[in-house]
Amino acid sequence: MPILQKSLPKFAWTDPKLARLPGVFPVEGGDWLTVDDAYSDQMAERDRLILECPERVIALEPDAEPAAHELFDMILDKLGGTPGYRVDAGEVQRPDGVVVILDRKQPLKTLGRLVQEDLCLMQKTGQEHVLTGAVLCFPASWSLQEKLGRPMIGIHRTVAHYTDDLAKRVQRLFDMIRPNQALWRMNALVYADPTLHQPKREDTPRTNRRGGDYVRSERQTLVRLPKTQAVLFAIHTYVVKVEDLELDAKNALLEARL
Repeated sequence: MPILQKSLPKFAWTDPKLARLPGVFPVEGGDWLTVDDAYSDQMAERDRLILECPERVIALEPDAEPAAHELFDMILDKLGGTPGYRVDAGEVQRPDGVVVILDRKQPLKTLGRLVQEDLCLMQKTGQEHVLTGAVLCFPASWSLQEKLGRPMIGIHRTVAHYTDDLAKRVQRLFDMIRPNQALWRMNALVYADPTLHQPKREDTPRTNRRGGDYVRSERQTLVRLPKTQAVLFAIHTYVVKVEDLELDAKNALLEARL
């Protein structure tokens, strides 16, 4: 059975400001991690992937370990004040009742079992930010193993609209992120397959998504880690049936031809 949300927090295709790349806005109220109505089912799928194929969904370069540990402490501190979580010295009880043992030696694996967001660490090397680690359970047509160690323009080199000019704007954005002000953006695409875990290598032929019955939307947040200065790129994935959208949003989606 597909894992679906009942609604979206934002209809990205109805807001022109989101369409103008990179299209980012300040996060209000520190809400850079969220819990929604698909939490239990998504977390069960994350648990399964992390248990069955950790080599596909978790990667961390040695130089990124300090950033991963800083992120570990940062998220645990945040979850301590998040309704539904119980944070103790050695374990966390999630909103779905599952207890996760805290393992500081495997920070990304542990965090990947606590929050719905996929967590990607970006660190500046030379003039660009590079992907140095991630727990990525729900990739949308990309492969963590293939993208690890690449800068932003290398990560997006198969994306036609990710031009050199856009890459420069994105890099300036990363350089300007402040520790006390997270940013967010949101995208949306129509998918025929609602599966959350859809990895794909660059040399794999692309399939035609059009004509699908599902909207897949990512709320992406950018957070500066104050000590290591790494940037967290967090991805909260929503999948909803097109038929469940509000009428105006559904009509706008048809016009947008996503």
